[in-house]
Amino acid sequence: ENKILVAQHPLLTVTNKTATLVCNYTYNGTGKEFRASLHKGTDSATEICFISWNTTKTSSNSSTEFNCQGTRGKDEVIFNLWNMSANQTDIYFCKIEVMYPPPYVYNEKSNGTVIHVKESPIQTQEPQSAILLWIMVAMTAVLALYSMLITTVFINYWQKSKNSRYHQSDYMNMTPRRPPYQKNKGYPSYAPTRDYTAYRS
Repeated sequence: ENKILVAQHPLLTVTNKTATLVCNYTYNGTGKEFRASLHKGTDSATEICFISWNTTKTSSNSSTEFNCQGTRGKDEVIFNLWNMSANQTDIYFCKIEVMYPPPYVYNEKSNGTVIHVKESPIQTQEPQSAILLWIMVAMTAVLALYSMLITTVFINYWQKSKNSRYHQSDYMNMTPRRPPYQKNKGYPSYAPTRDYTAYRS
């Protein structure tokens, strides 16, 4: 009896956006030209990838919505999918057909393979934010240290300059002062002391 049987793994979990779906099949006929295709959805309505071959030639193609390539092995067809997204999570069915010579034969619908595509967590933003934060902290610390150093140097220079100007000043206070032994409370401390000896006879 001309018959094709297909077996698939029931579940594939995709974490790196790449899936490898293996379609194992058995065929006891004498076909020379074959076609294997991968279909998406419970009704197998969407064909996303196919491969065809005969005794001398092999060709493959995929739909524009998927990145898919089929390869043929001994009693198996392998569909490689890459750059998958979470919205492509679905059930996928393999279909094997004998195109030539007649009669045309294809497999009964298998149980299919559920491909569960997980979204990859974004891990690049947090390290970048942490690195930028540390760079900003380091730059702030360097600027603060530089500002303190400049301020210290400026204050030190200002004090030295002030002391130098004080010691080099030529100004002297020439205002006469009352001798400490006389207590004339009626005169201010800066008034000159009068000599009363001139009035004695």
